[in-house]
Amino acid sequence: MSPPPKFKDSPVEFDQHLLFPTNIFDLLPKDHDCFVYEAIFQNIDTSEVEKQYHHLGQHAYPPKLIMAILIYAYSHGVFSSREIERRCRQDLAFMYISQMNCPNFRVLGDFRKDNLSFFHDCFKQSVKLAIDLEMASLGHISLDGSKFKANSSKHKAMSYGRLKTKEAELSAEVDELIKKASQYDQEEDDAYKETNGYSISEDLQFKEERLKKIKAAKKALEEREKSLNPGEPIDDKKQISFADHDARMMSKKGYCEYSYNAQINVDSDYQIIVGQHISQHANDVQELEPALQALSEATDGAAVDKWSMDNGYFSGPNLHVVEQHDIDAYIATDKQEKPANSDLVNSDRKFVKADFAYVSEADVFTCPAGERLITNPASKAKRKSYRASKVVCRECLYRSKCSGSKKEAGRVIRTDSFEKTRQSMNKKMETAGAKAIYERRKVIAEPPFGQIKESGFRGFSLRGKEKVAAEFSLVCTAHNVKKFVNAASTGSVRLEYLKGVKKAA
Repeated sequence: MSPPPKFKDSPVEFDQHLLFPTNIFDLLPKDHDCFVYEAIFQNIDTSEVEKQYHHLGQHAYPPKLIMAILIYAYSHGVFSSREIERRCRQDLAFMYISQMNCPNFRVLGDFRKDNLSFFHDCFKQSVKLAIDLEMASLGHISLDGSKFKANSSKHKAMSYGRLKTKEAELSAEVDELIKKASQYDQEEDDAYKETNGYSISEDLQFKEERLKKIKAAKKALEEREKSLNPGEPIDDKKQISFADHDARMMSKKGYCEYSYNAQINVDSDYQIIVGQHISQHANDVQELEPALQALSEATDGAAVDKWSMDNGYFSGPNLHVVEQHDIDAYIATDKQEKPANSDLVNSDRKFVKADFAYVSEADVFTCPAGERLITNPASKAKRKSYRASKVVCRECLYRSKCSGSKKEAGRVIRTDSFEKTRQSMNKKMETAGAKAIYERRKVIAEPPFGQIKESGFRGFSLRGKEKVAAEFSLVCTAHNVKKFVNAASTGSVRLEYLKGVKKAA
């Protein structure tokens, strides 16, 4: 007698053909997110891309279909063209989004590279849809930045100084090889009445190709630095990648690699990204102008009530942008700008810049001991220096807390022409109302970057700033669409008026 069974039997007919075919997508749960994604994708306007196609020749895949596949893939952490194609052939949800009509991985990859402007337009469409769904009110916008790895290796790069040296060396070697080739050809022509120069042609060709790459990289570095730092000499230590000339070496958590600085403006209601751009600067001290421009373009110039950002944006140029556009901004001051809550005289802490009172009318700083720090009005330096008297500082009772060693000169405070605006922001951020508004920043701007990276996106697949910017627009669009789907799934918003929404019922 056989023992009683422990496990379920497989259906006998599971691998048999059915007499009457069924819809395989009925196997998906009725509340699967792919149905909501499809309803949203039907509202993407691809008319501008469709104008590029012609009715003659082989019929192309509909741009709306390819865009839907890419957004769905990026929303689910799939970024490789080959992996997207594989999922469209094996994953039932991907098969539904692709309508059982999956393009080849080359088609997907070429579409990403050949339709850069449309990805920006698609992002703007997602922002407009968020506003229509009342998921973005633009009442409180928060700006943040994060570095993403470029599609390049730091081992395939060269410094400016090395590029100049290598260019000179290769130029000399190429000239010497050409001279030898001409000499050998003449000798063979005299001896055999024919010419070839085969003995050194391969070496010459290799060095000429190498020299061409060196010159191209050197020129690209010079143009990049001229754009980023106009009027300044190029440091020989500046590096450039041979794979991606636009990427820059950036430090993150003590580790340096070629990266791009991605900037996002996030609405406080549902963490919808309402503005984004790509920067080649390693820090954020001059990102407010491009961030404001990107925000204006995505929202058709809509007004922003409140704008918050961390102390990485606390700089003179950024504060000037805020003042110029009359924006109610909340920018965290750095440690040198904020006095500690302690007794200056009796505590052991060192004096910081905020302990020195600035008098805008006289354009001077006053130290805790009452001594005036004055500037040289004839100085042409970009940053203004305010100095105290050496004699007075050496005899000051607070010397150990202020200037340090007696061998040093008097205390120096360095600032720029935006000091008045900086002081105004300092006072504003000390108020209880400003602190309460700024406190919300960390739950507005920071989570989207965490969600994007948690999905698996840590670096770009494309190369060059223009292509990278387009890919980041796709990433942000996928983030926004994912927010729409989550809100619809929880009942926070209703999508009944969208095309095809009945499929999600």
